[in-house]
Amino acid sequence: MPRALPARRVARHHLVLHRQPYRRDRAGAPPLRTSDLVLALLGVVLLGGFALLAAYALTAGRLAL
Repeated sequence: MPRALPARRVARHHLVLHRQPYRRDRAGAPPLRTSDLVLALLGVVLLGGFALLAAYALTAGRLAL
């Protein structure tokens, strides 16, 4: 007569808690948010725009003399 359940247990591999590896460089730092990255990019673009504006103002002033 066949068994209703198998006699052998199903093998369950790696029954440990899967933790993220410990990294010393960012152990206590919170994860980066997309809004932080967008604000940083906006700051870089604004600084670049001011630098281009200053360069244009300096060259336009020299050409006018």
